[in-house]
Order: sequence, then C-alpha cells, then structure tokens
Amino acid sequence: MTESTTATVTTTHGSRYLQQLCKHWSHKLEVEFTPTHGTIRFPSGVVATLAATDDTLGATIVAPDAETLERMKGVVADHLDRFAFREAPLPFVWR
Repeated sequence: MTESTTATVTTTHGSRYLQQLCKHWSHKLEVEFTPTHGTIRFPSGVVATLAATDDTLGATIVAPDAETLERMKGVVADHLDRFAFREAPLPFVWR
C-alpha cells in the first residue's frame, strides 16, 4: 500500500525552484521536467511530482510507506528551501 501527501505554497518563483531542484537531483536520480512540471523518481520507490503556476509551487510525494513519506516531506521541503533562500522557509502544509 502506498502513502501520499500534497502541499502547495504561494511563490512567484515556483518555476525557478522546480527547475533548480530537478536539475540538482538529475545527476543522481531519474528526473523529467519542464518549466511547469517535474517528476523525480527515487530508488526507494518514492515519486515526487512538482507543479508550478505563476503564483504557486505544488509538491506531491508518493511513498511505499508512512515512515518513508514522513522522511521525504522533510527532504523535499529542505531542498526547495535551499533554492528559495530569499523567501525560506517556504510554508509547506502537507495534506
């Protein structure tokens, strides 16, 4: 059984952060992205999907179990905050 969570944060730089994160992880992980959509596949079976609009950045994480999901929420948010250092921490509210 898989677990999933989604968060959307308000930012006018969502596309920039999405692309920076995808480029960062593309050196080690399977990554596909455009300026408005990104998919990152981790060896553990986790899939993170990012979506950017003019004023938001959305993140969805699907993981094989609740423990992995909880850990990956922090990993994704921490990495995005590094690229968003001018507005970090981004207010992720996972649902």
